[in-house]
Amino acid sequence: MKEVELGASYTHVTEFPGNGATKEQIARLYHRYRFAFEFCKGRDVLEVACGAGIGLGYLAKVAKKVVAGDIDEKILETAMNTYYGQADIEIYKLDAQNLPFKDCSFDVVLLYEAIYYLPKAEEFISEAHRVLRGNGVLIIGMVNKDWSDFNPSPLSTKYFSVPELYQLLSQRFSTVEMYGAFPASANTLKDKVISLIKRTAVAFHLIPKTMKGKEFFKRIFYGKLTPIPTQITNEMAEYLPPIVIPVDSPNYQYKILYAVARNRK
Repeated sequence: MKEVELGASYTHVTEFPGNGATKEQIARLYHRYRFAFEFCKGRDVLEVACGAGIGLGYLAKVAKKVVAGDIDEKILETAMNTYYGQADIEIYKLDAQNLPFKDCSFDVVLLYEAIYYLPKAEEFISEAHRVLRGNGVLIIGMVNKDWSDFNPSPLSTKYFSVPELYQLLSQRFSTVEMYGAFPASANTLKDKVISLIKRTAVAFHLIPKTMKGKEFFKRIFYGKLTPIPTQITNEMAEYLPPIVIPVDSPNYQYKILYAVARNRK
């Protein structure tokens, strides 16, 4: 396992407002928070590794309180500027593996597209379990490492398969469900050609390592890009609920995976 220093900068691998994005990329951003939306109603919510905080305002519309944080101070500047003066959103610099909160402080903990950056993911899961109340829920979202077009982040430490993440969460949580979203099948000839080119580029390490660098290739294959918004808004993209998937085998059918773990004290 590759170690990443806690002081490392994640600015070049983070989705920022204003970055050019494909239609599906925008849909994935929305999907994360739309999926969490129902879990957060009237509850105290913590988003760990919140990045630029794109989903915080959306969740704050229904949550009792939203607390968020990230290890990268530069990234947090965007979130802090966006929600400055908003009393129901609190933002802190924090380490996912050593959360600065008391036991039983939250009802929901979210971690999106970040577990693979953690040197010791099991420590985050232990911390999430600690800060959750007895009826609490942990939701983890991540790209599927077993998707044929998977491209790892240059700062990643370890990506988890469905069984690996299920086993890890089951050590702390009594109930763990796994979900898949965004089918991986290529339906059109264009989709198949792009998939082949992408897999070839990944194999030969030709994919740019930064979000900005990837925009050039996206424009070639997908045309005009849409700027990532400052905040998620309701119905900004189509939402299809994720599908429950088996937990005992790797999944090849979906691009995105979610784990929903319910607390056991």
